[in-house]
Amino acid sequence: MSMAVAGLIAGMALGFAGYFGGFGAFLLVAALGAIGFVAGRFLDGDLEPGDLFRPRERDGRRR
Repeated sequence: MSMAVAGLIAGMALGFAGYFGGFGAFLLVAALGAIGFVAGRFLDGDLEPGDLFRPRERDGRRR
């Protein structure tokens, strides 16, 4: 599945949640989608747990 299709599906899910459930449901679906995205990146091996908590390196050097 391409990223465009995944974005389309996520946008439609957020739209339906906002229309039928109100703003609170919209925020809940957005938050759960973000958590699912990060969990999926961890499971695929694209993201390490330390990547979220340590500062980023600039120009390849640590300061």
